[in-house]
Amino acid sequence: MAYEAILETGGKQFAVSVGDVIRVPLLGGSAGDRVAFDRVLVSRQGEEIRTGRPHLEGAHVEGEIVGQDHDRKLIVFRFHQNTSYRRKTGHRQPHTAVRITAVHA
Repeated sequence: MAYEAILETGGKQFAVSVGDVIRVPLLGGSAGDRVAFDRVLVSRQGEEIRTGRPHLEGAHVEGEIVGQDHDRKLIVFRFHQNTSYRRKTGHRQPHTAVRITAVHA
């Protein structure tokens, strides 16, 4: 899969191209809102590859929020042997789906 940029958001890194839909940690906004990611680590245009130290100056990636949702439920079960300690809880991590509309390197 060819990528045009690698961006960082929410402590994670994503390789993206125009038209991709990525799921990032929760961003404020609703469906249809535009977002910009300015923490671009690597950009590629044809054979030219630019890397930042740590981020590229002036580079940004634009996107449009497609929707807000939650991941599947994760079960957290804690158990201590011989002490009758049992705790079961669940967690659903919220995320935002973003469609990449432009990459400016």
